[in-house]
Amino acid sequence: MTHRPTGPVHPGRDVPEPVTLDDIRDAARRLAGVAHRTPVLRSRTLDALVGAEVHLKCENFQRVGAFKFRGAYNAVSRLSPEQLARGVAAYSSGNHAQAVALAARELGSHAVIVMPEDSPKSKADATAGYGAEIVRYDRYTADRAALARRLAEERGLTLIPPYDHPHIIAGQGTAALELIEETGRLDALLAPLGGGGLMAGSATAATALAPGIRMIGVEPEAGDDTLRSLAAGHPVTIPVPRTIADGQAVDTPGALTFAINRHLLDSVALVSDDEIRAAMAFAFERLKIVTEPSGASALAALLAGRIAPVPPRIGVIVSGGNIGLDRFLDVMR
Repeated sequence: MTHRPTGPVHPGRDVPEPVTLDDIRDAARRLAGVAHRTPVLRSRTLDALVGAEVHLKCENFQRVGAFKFRGAYNAVSRLSPEQLARGVAAYSSGNHAQAVALAARELGSHAVIVMPEDSPKSKADATAGYGAEIVRYDRYTADRAALARRLAEERGLTLIPPYDHPHIIAGQGTAALELIEETGRLDALLAPLGGGGLMAGSATAATALAPGIRMIGVEPEAGDDTLRSLAAGHPVTIPVPRTIADGQAVDTPGALTFAINRHLLDSVALVSDDEIRAAMAFAFERLKIVTEPSGASALAALLAGRIAPVPPRIGVIVSGGNIGLDRFLDVMR
């Protein structure tokens, strides 16, 4: 079942927004030769299962294994030499952490990353491997944003937020820009919803390039903060979600991302952890690609029949593949 948001949703989509298609194209130029132009995969089996032509934008092949590198590099690359010399800070469960750490290293800076104690080991190890200092916290009791802000102030670092920033949003939107450049007009685009940066950027690009496209966000059932916020008409906070989709374990959408998504989103679909597992298994067995749980959530909505009616040509963003073998086996069990 697809849950449609209530309240004001894209009245003509003529909404003043802090991120534009020109911003996303500018980010694409900045990322050229640095980020990967990730492949778009097709599967006859998948098309037959869902009754549509499906185009999978595989951000699991992006640098750091997720779309997050796009926004992080776009943001960090715009800092002054003085800011780069002082360093950057970020908070993240894993993918943004790796992305900021790598972007900082690429640009001659250094990063301090606030990460949950229960972050997947593979993500923490990769973040450290890019040269970042990691500061741990308990995601269920501590305020990660406040902790990161305090560290940034104490050390003179520039804080790079995971989603609620125009440069982050514009960078993430380059994934949808590339997808539509390659596939042509799509009838719908599905993307995971966590803090909302990927969807905000993707929706900004897609609705400008393909007016009338259906923008569908996907959240885990345990982490339906965006759906609840859309129903309320303002960001709401839920208990920190307990879900295998750690990249979507967000308790409230960003203020900026929500302002964009409430006008550009058409609907939000919820998927269970078991449906995410099934999508990960399908991707592994039939598509021969590895996805992390959050990366498979949009595909899960399609496979589980959460999208109705099914549009003829659908784009799906597979947002990441950062999962180690032990974690993959644990999740699938």
